[in-house]
Amino acid sequence: MVSSKDVAKRAGVSQSTVSRVLNASNQVSKTNAEKVTKAMKELNYRPNSIARSLVSKQTKTLALISGPLHNPFFVETTTSIINYANEKGYKTNVFFENTGDNMAVYESVLSMQLDGIILSSIFMEDPIYEELKALNLPFVMFNRKHNKPGHFVEIDNRKAGEMAADHFLELGHKRIGFIGGPLYTSTFHGRCEGFIEKVKEHLSLDKTLIHETDTSEKDIREAVLKMMGQKHKPTAIFAATDSIAILAIDVLKELGYDIPEDISICGMDNVRLARHHSFELTTIGQKTEKNLGRLGIEYLIDMLEGNIREDTPVQVTLEPVLYQRKTTCAI
Repeated sequence: MVSSKDVAKRAGVSQSTVSRVLNASNQVSKTNAEKVTKAMKELNYRPNSIARSLVSKQTKTLALISGPLHNPFFVETTTSIINYANEKGYKTNVFFENTGDNMAVYESVLSMQLDGIILSSIFMEDPIYEELKALNLPFVMFNRKHNKPGHFVEIDNRKAGEMAADHFLELGHKRIGFIGGPLYTSTFHGRCEGFIEKVKEHLSLDKTLIHETDTSEKDIREAVLKMMGQKHKPTAIFAATDSIAILAIDVLKELGYDIPEDISICGMDNVRLARHHSFELTTIGQKTEKNLGRLGIEYLIDMLEGNIREDTPVQVTLEPVLYQRKTTCAI
């Protein structure tokens, strides 16, 4: 196996010079750095990342704890996070939440040597928050956040819920349903609360039209069937994610309803799939082209590289925007 000593001999430099090149030191001349890089290529040398981490006290490894991949939002954010981290020279270990119980996931993450953590799996009162703080590792929450202060990137969920209700009210709808996910998460809690408060300003709220699900296809199907099985059916539904909206549309079409002629649907997140020409989903998202995962990983790596002080809170709440397409119309 090729060692750093072999690289030093081939390059005609000391072993300490090779070590400084591997650890991106600015104390190496350009000429020597080029010699070492050339020698490594010629010898097909692969540095031992564990040994390097002991010297630099960095592993160049991150952990991502993501929401479920049946939601395209998490497909897009996971891809963005891994790609950006890779560009910056970091490896990313990816974990996915277990609905309602993430302790096994957290135990795996907490047992690893890491430089930082980015996560969208945290609940508002999640006890894991204190354990994450005790690690003294930078961590950034995206999309969801804990009730205690920390580093986070989110969209204004309450305002988004209000915006969806306003949109339907302006279109003349008077029976408006809501399908969301677990209300112990900041995303669904904020979207539901904003939606309900805005509806109650103008209409008498029918609680039978408000459905909390586990976001699975089975639960969403049951919520739609319950709504549409009522004598007084809704004429519009705010689905708290685009994933929920797309699944709800599928069930409604199966039942024989036309979208939006029979019932209007508004989603949330503005994922790429929402623009699909087969349905062109009306939805709510942020203005920036960068998704919340990409923004979160940029902030985390900036912290790790000293561009942001760790004691400077990163607390970003983006303004929501309505993207009106073809799944909503006036009644």
